[in-house]
Amino acid sequence: MSPRTAGGTGSGETVSTVGDCTAEQANTDRECRLSATAQSLDAYWTAALPAVGTQYAQPGVVSFEDATATACGDATSGTGPFYCPPDQTVYLDLGFYDDLQTRFGASGGRLVEEYVLAHEFGHHIQQLTGVMDGADRTGTGPASDSVRIELMADCLAGMWTGHAATTVDPDTGVTFLQPITAAELADALSAASAVGDDRIQESSTGSVNPEAWTHGSSEQRQRWFTAGYEGATFAACNALEAAAL
Repeated sequence: MSPRTAGGTGSGETVSTVGDCTAEQANTDRECRLSATAQSLDAYWTAALPAVGTQYAQPGVVSFEDATATACGDATSGTGPFYCPPDQTVYLDLGFYDDLQTRFGASGGRLVEEYVLAHEFGHHIQQLTGVMDGADRTGTGPASDSVRIELMADCLAGMWTGHAATTVDPDTGVTFLQPITAAELADALSAASAVGDDRIQESSTGSVNPEAWTHGSSEQRQRWFTAGYEGATFAACNALEAAAL
């Protein structure tokens, strides 16, 4: 398996570039799993994106510790995973996967980690197709473009998840991922729910304020991911054009 992640620059950072990994290592090592998941996402979107009139281009994928510099400004471990449109790169501290369980109460498991990266790749797909540029991401609220962009990324992540176990690595001729079990799917839905605006607000303030939402409710995030997983098309995943969320 060839390397897929890329390094970056910045004061005080530790950036990891993954070397060759076996399929077995991808099941146990987070850096290897990150690389394998990125390659699976590359293979899927390379095949799927031309159907909507866009050619796929690989994003950068940078894992770091402590802090890193990006075209969107400096980022720290507390920033959480994010996609930076100016440099078309996904940035994440792998320790976020532990935070999902300890801070947000999500289940663990490989599909949870893969869902997080697939969601950020969803933002890259939005950038390539022009969806990102057509959205007003400055607003908040339950029907804001900010929420719509995030729900669409969840749906696009679901699309990949539904195909991941049948996406063949061109280098080996075998599928990138083992078949997804019902328990692993439940784990991914748990992660989508854990980062819903309503759940985060309630755990931090004891109340829910939909007008401050930027990512959507737990129920919405689960529902849009599930729609993609169950076969929604790119057009059906386009939450910016959805009459209801």
